[in-house]
Amino acid sequence: MTAIKHALQRDIFTPNDERLLSIVNVCKAGKKKRNCFLCATVTTERPVQVNVVKVKKSDKGDFYKRQTAWALRDLAVVDAKDAVKDNPEFDLHFDKVYKWVASSTVEKNTFISCIWKLNQRYLRKKIDFINVSSQLLEELPKVAEESVPSGENQSVAGGDEEAVDEYQELNAREEQDIEIMMEGCEYAISNAEAFAEKLSRELQVLDGANIQSIMASEKQVNILMKLLDEALKEVDQIELKLSSYEEMLQSVKEQMDQISESNHLIHLSNTNNVKLLSEIEFLVNHMDLAKGHIKALQEGDLTSSRGIEACTNAADALLQCMNVALHPGHDMLHAVKQQQQRFSDLREQFARRLASHLNSVFVQQGHDQSSTLAQHSVELTLPNHHPFHRDLLRYAKLMEWLKNTDYGKYEGLTKNYMDYLSRLYEREIKDFFEVAKIKMTGTTREGKKFGLHGSSGKLTGSTSSLNKLSVQSSGNRRSQSSSLLDMGNMSASDLDVADRTKFDKIFEQVLSELEPLCLAEQDFISKFFKLQQHQSISGTASEVEEMDGGALVRSYTSGVPQTISSEKDMIRQMMTKIFRCIEPELNNLIALGDKIDSFNSLYMLVKMSHHVWTAQNVDPASFLSTTLGNVLVTVKRNFDKCISNQMKQMDEVKISKKSKVGILPFVAEFEEFAALAESIFKNAERRGDLDKAYIKLIRAVFVSVEKVANESQKTPRDVVMMENFHHIFATLSRLKISCLEAEKKEAKQKYTDHLQSYVIYSLGQPLEKLNHFFEGVEARVAQGVREEEVSYQLAFNKQELRKVIKEYPGKEVKKGLDNLYKKVDKHLCEEENLLQVVWHSMQDEFIRQYKHFEGLIARCYPGSGITMEFTIQDILDYCSSIAQSH
Repeated sequence: MTAIKHALQRDIFTPNDERLLSIVNVCKAGKKKRNCFLCATVTTERPVQVNVVKVKKSDKGDFYKRQTAWALRDLAVVDAKDAVKDNPEFDLHFDKVYKWVASSTVEKNTFISCIWKLNQRYLRKKIDFINVSSQLLEELPKVAEESVPSGENQSVAGGDEEAVDEYQELNAREEQDIEIMMEGCEYAISNAEAFAEKLSRELQVLDGANIQSIMASEKQVNILMKLLDEALKEVDQIELKLSSYEEMLQSVKEQMDQISESNHLIHLSNTNNVKLLSEIEFLVNHMDLAKGHIKALQEGDLTSSRGIEACTNAADALLQCMNVALHPGHDMLHAVKQQQQRFSDLREQFARRLASHLNSVFVQQGHDQSSTLAQHSVELTLPNHHPFHRDLLRYAKLMEWLKNTDYGKYEGLTKNYMDYLSRLYEREIKDFFEVAKIKMTGTTREGKKFGLHGSSGKLTGSTSSLNKLSVQSSGNRRSQSSSLLDMGNMSASDLDVADRTKFDKIFEQVLSELEPLCLAEQDFISKFFKLQQHQSISGTASEVEEMDGGALVRSYTSGVPQTISSEKDMIRQMMTKIFRCIEPELNNLIALGDKIDSFNSLYMLVKMSHHVWTAQNVDPASFLSTTLGNVLVTVKRNFDKCISNQMKQMDEVKISKKSKVGILPFVAEFEEFAALAESIFKNAERRGDLDKAYIKLIRAVFVSVEKVANESQKTPRDVVMMENFHHIFATLSRLKISCLEAEKKEAKQKYTDHLQSYVIYSLGQPLEKLNHFFEGVEARVAQGVREEEVSYQLAFNKQELRKVIKEYPGKEVKKGLDNLYKKVDKHLCEEENLLQVVWHSMQDEFIRQYKHFEGLIARCYPGSGITMEFTIQDILDYCSSIAQSH
């Protein structure tokens, strides 16, 4: 145990400036026995602290570690379990009861004795030692206390006794003496008994010498004992004085404690007074409304700018007072309740006065604007509402205040504003559209010469009827009907251009007037009614209210309704109710324009698309954007209807069985439509719609041309196809429509193919017998007859060839070509001017056939010397002479 105590002192307590006084080997009672040590220690520095430390052996090695420490002043009870019998169990009562079992009763008693002594010396507190033998609680001998060195007076009185039991290492001198002694006795190692006997004899000699020395110094010992007795008496006197001093200091301590408690109460009272003053200042500063503000709220002038500003400042001050965040408990104060009630009365009174005044302003605005309608009745302009908006915007902050404090009156003002302004705008807009309709239909009286009556006729209808008349006229009246057609087309075209241009300008002016009007009103509503912030607020207890723009579901919380829909939707719904007549009036105007001329839908589609695009760039969800978008759908339907009507007219076209076909009317109408559309849709946003219409129309034109060509009896099919597809190709080449490049190539191919077909078909007739003869020759060669053996065939010998060639002398060929020229001239129409082109192609085809015949003669009749009776130069001369003569 001494070795363990030494190791613990060295490894654990010395580094912490502590001294180990007692140790006991214990384990916890009733649990798995894991041994540990309880150590009683004191610190080496003043003030001395006494601890009970639990030391446990580490699981990872042989060293010990400090686990738990308790201050001895926290120890309340020491229970030894049994004061008579030997019992290793004992309890220590700190913050809780710790039950221990010592390895032996002796160690337990030693440890408890050490605890008692430490308590007596350092703590002097009441620690209950129960079931402990009275022998263990004896006070330490005074001699032992006096023998404690001055540098170690913090240790217990029995420290020296325990120090004797401690293991002490030999110093260098002791080791040297032992070595000398052992060297003097060489047999010390081999004969230990002899060595021990020798040491015993020497020890006895020394003991005798010591006894003699003590007896000789008995006088000094008596003197020393006398001095010690006197010292003990002095110590007792000092302890008595210290006890008296301690009693005196105890009373002083009690007085100081009373003074400290009194100071604490004074400080607490001062703190409470400061907090009370702070609360009073808070209420006075935040819930006191100036008299000037009260007067402005009760009697302030709401007509002048200065009065409005004073009322606005007063309303803001009132709102701040009402919205002040009261501290807990303020609302229980009677004065606070009175002030809040006063504020509520002021708010209600001013809100009622403000709402009444603004309603009067709305009504007055309706009367004032009505008086200005007369001057705009003959002009295509809308009255300007900017002065009214400017005057009302002075109340914008007050409207925001009303919205935050009394939503019911705010909503009532909103409804009244919509009611008054919707009636005013309805009168203005209807008068405006009436002027626009008058200006649109004013020039249509000039079209009565073409069968139009007012605004119900169609200019394009007159053109179609004239074209149909030209198709159905007979051949001997052809020139007369053509001149009539030219005159009619010139007049109708001039009227079309003038009316369409005027309609385009009027329609653009209508949209240009409506757009700033709607934007200005929307901007005013946003600023005046404070709806520019996009928020959504939910609540409870819903209520439904019907409006023209839809149903608004509102919830009421603390008497303030809050819209579930966003404020942006609120703006759109207000605009819808105020301008509810715009969309119907626009649709009526569009219907009138489409009735005047179906081609007006092109102008309207471009203009409306541009304005929709502009409105969506500003705000895609605005009223203007939505309304124009709805109207654009109607315009697009009219445009599609215009395209469908043109396709339907193509499908229903009828041609005369007796007259020449020429350029079909729907082909000319497509040219007119494409030229007009290209001029209108230049740099337009809806180019894609036009491109789709082009594709539909051109395919319908192609199908209808082929249908008419197949039904034609007077004009050959190839001529109808050739002339009309040449016209289509020329139109597409001139207009350069990118989406119709494939159709342009197709039209050119059809024109070329049918030109070649017509030329080949026509040239088979002037040299008919010669053609039949060489077709037979080619048939024999195809059947396997060698070319040089064809002349031995009876039907195709040289005599038969010469006979056929003699039937076509140069004079006869020229006559045949002249008849062919006249027939081609009869087939072709003058508008397309393709006669020279066709004649030149026939000349080239005739020369190609001539060369083919010459080649067959050279291969099938070699060395016969047979040639045609005319040459290629003769053919060129014949063709040139015939063309010049006509």
